[in-house]
Amino acid sequence: MLQSAFGQSGLNHFLTPSDTLNKPRRNAVIITEASLATATLLALDQLWYADFERSSFKTTNDSGEWLQLDKMGHVFSSYQLGRLGADALNWAGVSKKDQLIYGGTLGFSFLTAVEVLDGFSEEWGFSWTDMLANASGTGLFIGQELLWDEQRITMKYSFNRTEFASQNPSKLGDGLSEEFLKDYNGQTYWLSFNLNSFLNTDFIPNWLNLAVGYGGTGMLTGNENNPLFPNQNHRRQYYLSLDVDLTRIKTNSAFLKSVFSVFNTIKVPFPTLEYTDKSGFRLHYIYF
Repeated sequence: MLQSAFGQSGLNHFLTPSDTLNKPRRNAVIITEASLATATLLALDQLWYADFERSSFKTTNDSGEWLQLDKMGHVFSSYQLGRLGADALNWAGVSKKDQLIYGGTLGFSFLTAVEVLDGFSEEWGFSWTDMLANASGTGLFIGQELLWDEQRITMKYSFNRTEFASQNPSKLGDGLSEEFLKDYNGQTYWLSFNLNSFLNTDFIPNWLNLAVGYGGTGMLTGNENNPLFPNQNHRRQYYLSLDVDLTRIKTNSAFLKSVFSVFNTIKVPFPTLEYTDKSGFRLHYIYF
């Protein structure tokens, strides 16, 4: 019992952000992030891009594909990686300015490297609209820190399996793990607004958010007029729901704060109002 208490106390101390610059922690963050980024890019180059023909560097205009849900994925990834980078440097006691410069831009930097790999692939190409989406995600994070010194608007993700993946598994994924990343029909991207941050009232819980979501359905390929998959019916979906900002739940446990921070990337299921192009409104008693 006593040993367990000491163990929990040690973990809590380790996870608690440093009040001043902790150089061993800072160095560990830099080395870990650089190693993970390098390993990921090498793995992508050898395991993913190697399956497709290489080309000289080229650009592509894919702004009209997938109802722009692929762009929302870039915004989300850039935002969350920036948040992770800044949080890691905050844990090391790095100054706020450096957190934003070197941590908040982590997503943009990493995704730019991925975009360059796309540019040398015959299958894809360097996309300026992807870069704009990457910048938007980074801007959403850094802008709020500069304006409010907190994240009042959090970007979140949710996913439901759909009937479409099995009809084109090469594009939409074969199995849950692939569909989670590839099936845009099942993805919803949310902007989750913390109500009390804006209204400053006593009767609304500090953790309660209002969430606005965007998704799409009816997509077997990026373009609706694809002769290999005729009669597609691409439709946009819009959602209004409640949500929970897990990082605003009060706790003295650094471990729970870390867990809440990780899971705050996911939208909490709540009753949801949906509007779909050509289909109108629909109420979900619970929607994830």
